[in-house]
Amino acid sequence: MREPLVLTIDFGTQSVRAMLFDKHGKEYGKMKVHFIEPYFSKDIGWAEQTPEFYWDRLKEATNGLKEQCADIWDDVKGVAVTTIRDTAVIVDKDGKPLRDIILWLDQREVKDADKTRFGKGFKSLLRMLNLYDLAAAQCKASACNWVHEYEPEVWAKMYKFLMFSGWITFRLTGVMKDSVANQIGHIPFDYKNKTWQSPKAITAPIFDLKAKDMCELIEPGTIVGYITKEASRDLGIKEGTPVIASGSDKGCETLGSGCVDSTGASLSLGTTATVQMTTDKYIETEPFVPTYPAVLPGKYNPEIEIYRGYWMISWFKNEFAHKEVKEAKELGVSAEELLNIHLKDVPAGCEGLILQPYWTPGIKHPSARGAILGFADCHTRIHIYRAIIEGIAYGLYDGLLSIQRKTKINVEFISVSGGGSESDEICQITSNIMGIPVRRAQTYETSSLGAAITAFTGLGIYKSFEEAAKNMVHVSKEFKPDMKEHELYHKLYSRIYRRIYPNNKKLYDDLKQILRASKAEEHK
Repeated sequence: MREPLVLTIDFGTQSVRAMLFDKHGKEYGKMKVHFIEPYFSKDIGWAEQTPEFYWDRLKEATNGLKEQCADIWDDVKGVAVTTIRDTAVIVDKDGKPLRDIILWLDQREVKDADKTRFGKGFKSLLRMLNLYDLAAAQCKASACNWVHEYEPEVWAKMYKFLMFSGWITFRLTGVMKDSVANQIGHIPFDYKNKTWQSPKAITAPIFDLKAKDMCELIEPGTIVGYITKEASRDLGIKEGTPVIASGSDKGCETLGSGCVDSTGASLSLGTTATVQMTTDKYIETEPFVPTYPAVLPGKYNPEIEIYRGYWMISWFKNEFAHKEVKEAKELGVSAEELLNIHLKDVPAGCEGLILQPYWTPGIKHPSARGAILGFADCHTRIHIYRAIIEGIAYGLYDGLLSIQRKTKINVEFISVSGGGSESDEICQITSNIMGIPVRRAQTYETSSLGAAITAFTGLGIYKSFEEAAKNMVHVSKEFKPDMKEHELYHKLYSRIYRRIYPNNKKLYDDLKQILRASKAEEHK
């Protein structure tokens, strides 16, 4: 009798992957479809995409995988979905989208949102706690508030405000339910209790959404529904195949990299770079920045995020690495492989070139900009490339130290995943900066592997997520830190990197005001 397989569907910002795994974590097939245009911008800072764009790319992925794995396709016994976060689909009662999808990296704001939504008492409380600016930034940045404010005709027709994961699941099963581990974004979710927020919650005024606007929640590992006739026709998946609730891409990466407890931390070296831990208790690393629900029942994932993480590699390639891109095509390899070989040509610390990767500002630093400090005549394009790698690692190191301070837990190892983890050079640099061992699993597609773990647990092949992870996650390589280089990196981090933002905050604020005023003048 042949081994049962599960199909995982993994939607990232720049691609979708369909993969097949067995119960031992062995990969049997993969079809990755890149998005030629991941999003479009109708205005400065906007990021949208049509819902059907994603469904059409999913068709390409699943049907391509079916063709590739025709001899074992009938062994697929379950499906699990993991997707990007803070990306929502507004639907009517029939589940049809009412507008294009606003992605997580969209930077539009609702003007004066806090002034019209926060009452006097709430304002006074926030100011007393020194949290007004942070709460106001959250309110202004919420896509639901923007639609309510500027597209009232869409808001009036809205039946449910679904996370992207919930909409994909609905298209697969016809059921409007979603995993609690997918509820990450600007929504009225009670992260500690993993349910919809009470109208009396302290943060309730931030969002215009109410619990009635949201879908039913279920636990990861629960069967949501079954592949419908329509989905089967479109995707080539057998009708009636069970779909198991999973979790967000980052949460699945943490599970798929083997971080099932607080002994290790998960680094996601993807479009967005993150550092997460798995904890038993709910502990917020920053006020009004919640700790996310883990895929593991009863656990949480405190996280620090760099919004434009390894996306910066694509930016560097497009702007500075035309030579390597051309050479890579001739050799039949990726441009990243060539660039990563040259990382060894530049010493640790990039001879004084330091980068802070705030190409997209976060909640904590809403006016921040990316910065490169320390240029000299010795610096080359490869210095800039290595400075990007080191800068992202500094940011993640900063996040790890912050989480460890809050949780009072020091991790023993780091597990890496995402595209950046394919490079031995990047893994070694990361270990040297962090000062602890870095482990890499048998696949860098740990988000898909984590989804597969939930599927096999949900199908009853394993009794628990922990048992499934033990049998499905395998360390393929470990990188031990060079402590001499770590000593240099820690000095550069503590004495230079950490001071870049506070020393330039006033400049960033002024720059933001100047650009806003210039834009307003253009629209007159």
